[in-house]
Amino acid sequence: MSNFSFAEWSNLLDQWGASSSSSNADHKPEKAIPTTTSVEKLIKEIENPLTREHALFALSRNREIRANLAPLLWNSAGTIYLLLEEITTAYRVMSSPDLVARATNNVCNALVLLQCVASHPDTRMNLIKANVPYYLYPFLEAKNKEKQYEYLRLTSLGIIGALVKVDNAEIVHFLLQYEIVPLCLRCMEVGNELSKTVATFIIQKILVQDEGLRYFCSFAERFFALTRVMGTMVDKSVGEPSLRLLKHILRCYVRLSDCPRACDGFKISLPSKFRDATILNLIRDDPEALEWLRQLFVNIATGNRGSPPLIEEKLSILPS
Repeated sequence: MSNFSFAEWSNLLDQWGASSSSSNADHKPEKAIPTTTSVEKLIKEIENPLTREHALFALSRNREIRANLAPLLWNSAGTIYLLLEEITTAYRVMSSPDLVARATNNVCNALVLLQCVASHPDTRMNLIKANVPYYLYPFLEAKNKEKQYEYLRLTSLGIIGALVKVDNAEIVHFLLQYEIVPLCLRCMEVGNELSKTVATFIIQKILVQDEGLRYFCSFAERFFALTRVMGTMVDKSVGEPSLRLLKHILRCYVRLSDCPRACDGFKISLPSKFRDATILNLIRDDPEALEWLRQLFVNIATGNRGSPPLIEEKLSILPS
């Protein structure tokens, strides 16, 4: 299964942060690996509004310290509160054109630190128990496509993605209970390629859990809402190909096809591009993706008792 690592998310975020405002232009991560004492000093500097911006940047951008950063962040008095305070400051300007790059940088650096906490096994569940993901929802609800909003969207999705990466049923239950799915669908519709990819990855990981599969297959409106959004992305993948995104979409379709009701729904909702050679041109050099597409056709044929000649016709266009 194709998964995101924390380092990959960091690279994606850096692609967006590299050309952000000049407010952080003079801040560069130290080449030497910081000691625990220097990291604790930076965490302490978050308390001071005058040093907070530099501390957030230094902590969020220095990859050498991220592995052990989460417990220090969570266990230092008041730090998580200050990170959430920094995040909520952006709420006031979310509906105005005044979301300037400097403010976006500070908020996104705070979000990156929360992603560290979400990625660490000793602190991950603490975020869930404290309902911290709920603070991300205003950023995921935004329809704006400007770069500042996209950066907030992507970093927020990174936190949710870090939570679901471990295939934990309790985490998926929490996210479903707090209606994360409509927000992911929103990001799949309005986000750029990176946001679409991470949001689809989250849906894929939710579907891995039986509760997640039941969530989508028990109600027709949920099933068709998901397949409509994914179908649109498949159609657009022809003009804007992204193999990574397409593979996450395929994994979602294959998992949905484990449910007989979903196979019935695919009679009217399967993307037309899956019925011709268009998608094959994108995945023919990827044996894993080809096998997923083959499995999807087999599951649909078995689940809805379609005629064998029909499935054989579709399978015949796949490379052996």
